[in-house]
Amino acid sequence: MSEEVLINITPQETRIAMVENGVLQEINIERSRSRGMVGNIYRGRVTRVLPGMEAAFIDIGEERAAFLHVSDVELKTDTPDIEVESAPPSIDTLLRPGQNLLVQVIKDPIGTKGARLTTEITIPSRYLVYVPNGRNIGVSSRIEDKTERDRLKTSLTELIVEEEGSLDGVGGLILRTAAEGVDAGQLQHDYRFLRRLWANLAERRQAMTDPGLVYEDLPLALRTLRDTLGQFVEKIRIDSRETYHRAVSFAEEMVPDILPIVEHYPGERPIFELHNIEEEIQRALEKRVALKSGGYIVIDQTEAMTTIDVNTGAFVGHKTLEETIFKTNLEAAAAIARQLRLRNLGGIIIIDFIDMAEPEHRVQVHQALNRALERDHARTKVCDVSTLGLVEMTRKRTRESLEHVLCETCPVCDGRGSVKTAETVCYEIFREVTRDARQYQPKSMLVIASASVIDRLREEDSTSLAELQEFIGVPLKLQIDLHYMPEQYDIVLM
Repeated sequence: MSEEVLINITPQETRIAMVENGVLQEINIERSRSRGMVGNIYRGRVTRVLPGMEAAFIDIGEERAAFLHVSDVELKTDTPDIEVESAPPSIDTLLRPGQNLLVQVIKDPIGTKGARLTTEITIPSRYLVYVPNGRNIGVSSRIEDKTERDRLKTSLTELIVEEEGSLDGVGGLILRTAAEGVDAGQLQHDYRFLRRLWANLAERRQAMTDPGLVYEDLPLALRTLRDTLGQFVEKIRIDSRETYHRAVSFAEEMVPDILPIVEHYPGERPIFELHNIEEEIQRALEKRVALKSGGYIVIDQTEAMTTIDVNTGAFVGHKTLEETIFKTNLEAAAAIARQLRLRNLGGIIIIDFIDMAEPEHRVQVHQALNRALERDHARTKVCDVSTLGLVEMTRKRTRESLEHVLCETCPVCDGRGSVKTAETVCYEIFREVTRDARQYQPKSMLVIASASVIDRLREEDSTSLAELQEFIGVPLKLQIDLHYMPEQYDIVLM
């Protein structure tokens, strides 16, 4: 498995493409006017406490108030009259209007919803995550080797004691997956960086009197170098010389081990054309995704969930029907995992695999889906395949999907995905003309509509139009307006 990271920079946006074995797996877009907020730390002020929702709205100095649920309010063991291990207390016992607090964004504003917050602050570096209000040293669950977990925890504990004298008052630390195999010197470098950063952040917070930004996370390009690069990345190409120099400086300070693979791309051919990234992005906006066998999957994003339907299409197989279905589902499982990453689909996802009669086939398809999701950076949870062939799963959502970033609601269908036929609109016009003629008794009437509707009234429905004029006793005039949408029309009384 080989990975290549392509970083495309323009004044308006930064685009990061993660390519595995020549195939695009992820695309991340950050625009200068709408940069993501996840990871940012704010001085917030409680504006409303809603006991009925067990939540509060927080003013963080942005246009929209942010949302803080009781489950995201960190409970301190020294908080009086609250047992931390019991059920979460009511939100109105923890917060009050006008209260100031330090909060961090854990989910970007999505649609009409404001950003989601937590009071449990975490600040990541390359190998560590600092939890200022924490008390323990933890290790990423993705580091499975017990010996390595113990080594890392011991090494970090010893260096903290050496730096601070004891563990008291230091806060909590989490060893990230990237820390596997690193030595004490690298951990010490990260630890000192995080402590300096927190000290500066605390000073800035104390100096602020109004809600606002205290700490802004790194821009997308540098955040990618810090967070998402694994052992399989062979090359990082950046097409902006300025960003390249910033990346090199950042790598020298934070991730020196990746310096040999960071390079500037000076070519005249756009960097995203090297792997047909632009075409892949266009395909990722389509509902239908073709499979190599001839089958296909259909992806629909709705308000509540994303649904994915698997179909055999033109694939007829070579043996039995059950074998054809099984092979299509296996291929679809891998394609679905890629599409979830590529489109950044999150929340509840329902996958409708083709019904499989063999229980063993259902188990193997479920295993194939889980294997394909292992390389996904977002946390996922997958339920077993039901007897109907449905799989319920969730994928952590922290930012908008690719479709929501690049697209807006269709002004023609208003998001329905379909429009009324010209025939339907013509019959609506007939009914409204009849009502208006009886109610207002005009001398004549003018129908203004789109070209497709007027053409139908003049051709296929010309007989019906003549009969209508004779019935109401009022002459009808027709007029095309090229700016009218297929469903739009007006009837003018004259």
